[in-house]
Amino acid sequence: MRHELLIDGLVITSDNSAAIGRKEQDVVQVSDTVTAKFAARVALLEQWAAGSEPQAVLIHNFSGASSWEAYVEGVTELFVEAQLVLPAISGSTETNMPTVQSGIAVTMIGKELRKYMSVDSLDWFVYGVPLVGQEVLTHVHQTANLALLKKALDTSLVERIWPVGSKGISKEFELLMKRPVKILTSVDSKKSSGPASCVLVGVQHDNLEQARRYFGEHMYSIQFV
Repeated sequence: MRHELLIDGLVITSDNSAAIGRKEQDVVQVSDTVTAKFAARVALLEQWAAGSEPQAVLIHNFSGASSWEAYVEGVTELFVEAQLVLPAISGSTETNMPTVQSGIAVTMIGKELRKYMSVDSLDWFVYGVPLVGQEVLTHVHQTANLALLKKALDTSLVERIWPVGSKGISKEFELLMKRPVKILTSVDSKKSSGPASCVLVGVQHDNLEQARRYFGEHMYSIQFV
């Protein structure tokens, strides 16, 4: 379990973004569409980490009414990119108080569809490179590809995934393993991975070489020390 809530077979995941958008005082200047796409990306990956698929999306818009359509467009782009059917989208917009910086949260409600194997029974690696801020936009080719991940999950090439966020690879691996661990990998294991630009991926040992060929150059081994 990462950050999801489990309620009567429903899986609820969420992510948020602040000071990223098109307002003058935003720290990172980018379109609202891109902001929503990457906030939704984390929530989607957490759905997959829980063995579930999203059935509905809620957008919590703190940027004003003019941002709503772009936020919906960003979520839509994410599902197209992941080659998924777009669920129903609803939400709410703050229109009483104007804000000087952008803010959005994306919540997904899903159904648990996959039973996953135990963490210790799998070989783990990093797929993608830790990226944060403007790096996410300038190094898109180093970001974990959602369509590839989804196909790998559907065909059981990959048994489990675990998105990496602001805590970095090492901390997320400890959360995954539920115990202190020390690891070595060729990418920066302490650096924030922003909107889950990289993902921990667990495969059965017999599928490891096939996974290496499938994910290509941005698959990085993890060694315990």
